[in-house]
Amino acid sequence: MKVSTTWNGKRMFTSMGPSGYSVGMDATPKYGGNGEGMTPMELLLAGLGGCMGIDITMILDRFLPGITRLEIEADGTRKEVSPSGFTTIDLNFYIDGDVPDYRLWKAILMAEDKYCAVSDSLKADITLHLILNGVEVEKPEKPEKAI
Repeated sequence: MKVSTTWNGKRMFTSMGPSGYSVGMDATPKYGGNGEGMTPMELLLAGLGGCMGIDITMILDRFLPGITRLEIEADGTRKEVSPSGFTTIDLNFYIDGDVPDYRLWKAILMAEDKYCAVSDSLKADITLHLILNGVEVEKPEKPEKAI
């Protein structure tokens, strides 16, 4: 996979990948940018959420009619010193609908452990949380075998 990133002046860049879609990035004013795009670190968290979401929906494909909401919130904590990469990331899965929690946990764990290339590429410790219909559901010690 090859992505091209082009400078647009000051701290603004545009990246385009093989899909043909582009995304703009900019630094915040604190770092000399205009704040006219997501920062690269925001895009990294967005990529993690998108990767996990796509994998989860693929795993749960036949159960999707029972899901009315799937929102993934990624909250990253960065090192104080440069390079200030993420040390920890909390991934909160807000799901509403009529799907058993064990199926959701199984899909979340499969996505993180087996399928999500973004989570596999990160050095940060990732902690998973499931909030089903407004109630946090503890991660099972041993997830069910069947989806």
